[in-house]
Amino acid sequence: MPVPTEIRLDRAARVLHVSFDDGDRFALPAEYLRVESPSAEVQGHGPGQKTILGGKQHVGIGAVDPVGHYAVRLVFDDGHDTGIFSWDYLHELGVEQDRRWPAYLAALAARGLSR
Repeated sequence: MPVPTEIRLDRAARVLHVSFDDGDRFALPAEYLRVESPSAEVQGHGPGQKTILGGKQHVGIGAVDPVGHYAVRLVFDDGHDTGIFSWDYLHELGVEQDRRWPAYLAALAARGLSR
């Protein structure tokens, strides 16, 4: 899998910019990263247990902490800090953003939740 060559946080825009060694570049909004966090709080402990989070439209990222040579831990300003975003997962989120984001919005609407 590709490895990041640059990870840059734009706090004002609430966007994490990630460039990979294969040439892929993604602008990942904090809200998207928060609702797709790999943490057990969001993903659950098994298949089909994912939690759909509402009310995260204005969430920001306070810190991007390296975890070894394979991941970063994102510290969100809503207190969430348990998701470890591997390089593979960050790349996957970038590649699948056009599919995942509309699915998230549809899941919110189906549950009567707002961003």
